[in-house]
This record gives sequence, C-alpha cells and structure tokens, in this order.
Amino acid sequence: MERDLGNGFLISTDKQKLNIELIHTFLSEESYWAKDIKREAVVKLILNSPLCYGIYEASTGNQAGFARVVTDFVKFSWLADVFVLPEYRGHSLGKKLIQKIVSHPELEGCRFMLATKDAHGLYEKYGFSSLENSEDFLMRPMDMKIVEKAL
Repeated sequence: MERDLGNGFLISTDKQKLNIELIHTFLSEESYWAKDIKREAVVKLILNSPLCYGIYEASTGNQAGFARVVTDFVKFSWLADVFVLPEYRGHSLGKKLIQKIVSHPELEGCRFMLATKDAHGLYEKYGFSSLENSEDFLMRPMDMKIVEKAL
C-alpha cells in the first residue's frame, strides 16, 4: 500500500522501501527505547512485524519516518518504534502516520497498545488513553543480552 499524504510526502507499507540503515541509526542512537540496538535485531523486528510503515519525501524518496505494528488483525495490535526524523518534523507527519495506522481496514476495530514517554496528546487524538486498571496488566521485561544471542 502506498498513499500520497498530500503534503509532498508518501506513506507505504512496502518493507522493500524501508531504509534499514536509517531506521537502525535512529533507534540505536536517537531513541530512548531502543538505545544501542544491534542492526541484526532491527532487521529481525522488521521482518517479524506484519505491518511496517515508512514515510517518504515524494520528490527524493528519502525516508522521513517509521512505525511498525505487531498484530493478529483481530483483537490486538501493538504500535512500536514510531518516529519522524527531526528535519521532517513540523509537517504533521506524526499525525498522518498514526491516522493511517489506526484507520487501516484490518486494524480499525482492534485494541491498540503502545508504551511511550512522549506525544501522549497526539495518541489521545486517535483514541489512545492511559490504562485504567494498569494492575490488571503484566509485563515480562526484555533481556537484550539473551535476545542478541539468538540473532
């Protein structure tokens, strides 16, 4: 799927178009949630995520943003690794990205979850809210050393 966002940018779910080096550099060096992640791990998470979204400058094809969705396409979707590169911010790309994701025909009715320290106001505009009964949710923490051994 490729769509014109109407502001000089395109959005696509074609994984072949993704700039793996750019995604790895942002996640490993700029993000707070995936600092120092190995390139091999980024490749694996993209390959194993049913939907990966890239935003591209229409005139150059340069990638401007990224997000991925892990989902069963019925009940549950996890939104992860959402970013717009600093030089492309201010074009409403984050809004357009989230709007396209939550309105995907196979995801519209799914429960979405994400974990983020920022942009809560953006996500709230698209139906996200804080967990009311957070004590009902459990999480097993990640051990990156074990993950990297499996790469």
